[in-house]
Amino acid sequence: MYTKTLLIVALAASSLLASDLLTDVKKAGLKPIPNDKKELLKLTDNPKNPITAQKTELGKKLYFDPRLSKSGFISCNSCHNLSEGGDDGIPAAIGHQWTANPHHLNSPTVYNAVFFTSQFWDGRDPHLEAQAQGPMQAAPEMSATPEHVVATVTSMPEYVAEFKKAYGKDVKITFEKIADTIATFERTLVTPSAYDDYLNGNDKALSSSQKEGLKTFIDKGCTTCHNDIALGGKMNVFNVTGTYKYQDVGDFKGDKNGMVKVPTLRNITQTAPYFHNGQYWELKDAIKEMGRIQLGADISDKEAASIEEFLKALEGRKADVILPQLPASTSKTPKPDIN
Repeated sequence: MYTKTLLIVALAASSLLASDLLTDVKKAGLKPIPNDKKELLKLTDNPKNPITAQKTELGKKLYFDPRLSKSGFISCNSCHNLSEGGDDGIPAAIGHQWTANPHHLNSPTVYNAVFFTSQFWDGRDPHLEAQAQGPMQAAPEMSATPEHVVATVTSMPEYVAEFKKAYGKDVKITFEKIADTIATFERTLVTPSAYDDYLNGNDKALSSSQKEGLKTFIDKGCTTCHNDIALGGKMNVFNVTGTYKYQDVGDFKGDKNGMVKVPTLRNITQTAPYFHNGQYWELKDAIKEMGRIQLGADISDKEAASIEEFLKALEGRKADVILPQLPASTSKTPKPDIN
């Protein structure tokens, strides 16, 4: 009888703690990826260019096609590798003629970018469609002109047929339409995780140590910037309570107001190195540095380890992406130019 009473008390206490944590989660502005497909589509779809299976498959081909670049060697996937964390895993992005990003900026992940309210490190555009246009034209990246991209796509009858199938027989294949199609594919790159399962009602989805880490994450103030569905993706002031140790690596200081896009924490265990210029390789060190410069908090090794344990729960379930078979080049397809 005594043992049974203790068990009931323990279960009641556990239930109360779980309820308290979920209350704190809600107050902190943390939201899960919906587990209902219709609700998720409301968040990921573009009413001006609705997601369809045809557009998504075509967008995937274009995403993987290096012929869109001037050199014929670099695709979107070169810097946003879907086989790993959706980034390139190096401190500064490498592009045309083996050029490192001139501002020493690394490539943010494309996974869950549909939830970001700001694209690019300086947040200069909120839309994935506009973001898709940027790297293709940037000299240190794919270094192509809009004319090159259009000429490449329209030189291949198979691509032309797929655009007609996706958009109708009267479609005009423009640079913007090509970028929009790539963005349609990117809108599907959503990775729900154990964290989402927990917020959606499965109390057993997180381990006790991950729940403890989530509480530490909230208590230390990390949700000031890392909140909502993306746990990032918005703009915020950088160097609030201290100066980033590697601030002088590269010349990027944020936008004109000193604001920097907050990186998503989803799949963060797979997107090292960390910070805009990729100077931290160990997640626990990045956590401590972020606490120092953004929160004025001295995060202990134990607290950093606890937060890191929670961040492991953000490793998402990625859909299998089968490498697409691309159309054959024709005599009209622009030749690679490595100069």
